[in-house]
Amino acid sequence: MNLLSSKKIVIKIGSSLLINHKNEINIKWVKGLVDDITFLLKKKIEVIIVTSGAIALGCKYLNLSKKNLKLNEFQAVASIGQIELMNLFKSAFSKKKIKIGQILLTLDDTENRRRSLNAKETIANILKIKAIPIVNENDTTATSEIRYGDNDRLSARVSQICNADTLIMFSDIDGLYTENPNTNKKAKFIEIVKSIDETIKKYASSSINEYGTGGMITKLEAGKICMATGCNMIIAKGTVQNPVKKLIKEKKYTWFVPQTNKINAKKKWILSSIKNNGSIIVDKGALNALLQGKSLLSVGIKQVQGLFSRGDTIDILDENKNKVGLGVVSYSNNEIDKIKGAKSDQIQNILGYSSRGEVIHIDNLVLNKNE
Repeated sequence: MNLLSSKKIVIKIGSSLLINHKNEINIKWVKGLVDDITFLLKKKIEVIIVTSGAIALGCKYLNLSKKNLKLNEFQAVASIGQIELMNLFKSAFSKKKIKIGQILLTLDDTENRRRSLNAKETIANILKIKAIPIVNENDTTATSEIRYGDNDRLSARVSQICNADTLIMFSDIDGLYTENPNTNKKAKFIEIVKSIDETIKKYASSSINEYGTGGMITKLEAGKICMATGCNMIIAKGTVQNPVKKLIKEKKYTWFVPQTNKINAKKKWILSSIKNNGSIIVDKGALNALLQGKSLLSVGIKQVQGLFSRGDTIDILDENKNKVGLGVVSYSNNEIDKIKGAKSDQIQNILGYSSRGEVIHIDNLVLNKNE
């Protein structure tokens, strides 16, 4: 695996990397990470950070112990810690003249299709203006029922949403072992994981680390998500200085190999839609454009059927009402009914706003010939 061949990388950071065992903020490590990310940016690689640390930094700032906090106290501490966390990254990145953007997500934001689409577009727009999206779970509002509880699985969901090539999962150890290498010198290092079977799960239980909320088990859960959606995932040692350059140079990490490529994974996700609530009838010009690999624009839409919202999967029909494909829409049925037949640059005037130029982007569209 050549990490530098990735076009988009998600880097997951645990709170134990930001705050050391002396309860001190590891500013030197953060500066090293920023150096690494600057290196990746110069290679034309987009980078997204998923980080923990808000509660840990909030506790440090308020001089509180995390052990005795109740849920409502966690939420209050997290709100203060988020400021500390962003200030830490802002200070480090500003020295490289790099801007950052903060995104707070809950479980619902990644599992609900419409919210997921909103998160994807926000992250894409932050990247478009050459800033670094920094994602964290929204501990200020999330309850035990609607929270991940660890950022391992959140980072995998972010990787899926953003169509990332690689997720780098930094840990306090350099990968997956058959047993805990800190307590058993005979533990064997696992370089490649092609499927997460019972044996791999057993290894994770044996090699679980003691830091953070997750551990190796939640990293395997993240691995499942990545492998099923065409994203590479690596677990590497993050406690070293300049951890990205270190893993590139030494090439010691556990690599979770995707079970499918990203394109097929996206198509499977669209095709797996259980119920489509509506459809769009397109003219011959639009149909020809779709067959040539182009997105569906409002100008080629003749009629709208059914009730649906932005982010729903709907059917695409030709003028004879034959199903030619399906896709995820950027507008609701009411909005499309207003803009059908209009050019993309007229959407703003018609609706008073514009979600995006395409009604269905080619990345969110599957034609019958591809099924």
